[in-house]
Amino acid sequence: MVAKDKGNMDKIKGKAKEMTGKVTGDREQQVEGKMQQARGEAKKLKGKAQERVQGTRRTTPKDERV
Repeated sequence: MVAKDKGNMDKIKGKAKEMTGKVTGDREQQVEGKMQQARGEAKKLKGKAQERVQGTRRTTPKDERV
């Protein structure tokens, strides 16, 4: 869940940075904002994948394992 939350925060910060760049006409800041949003989306997807893996782990007793 932590990775998903960090991903969402990165997306929000990136969007703010992109909008600030648009308002000020700073193309570099716009690009940085878009890149930060992409990193945030990647972190969010990583968090979702980790949650799925944790939810599907087998919980068998040690003597039943082969």
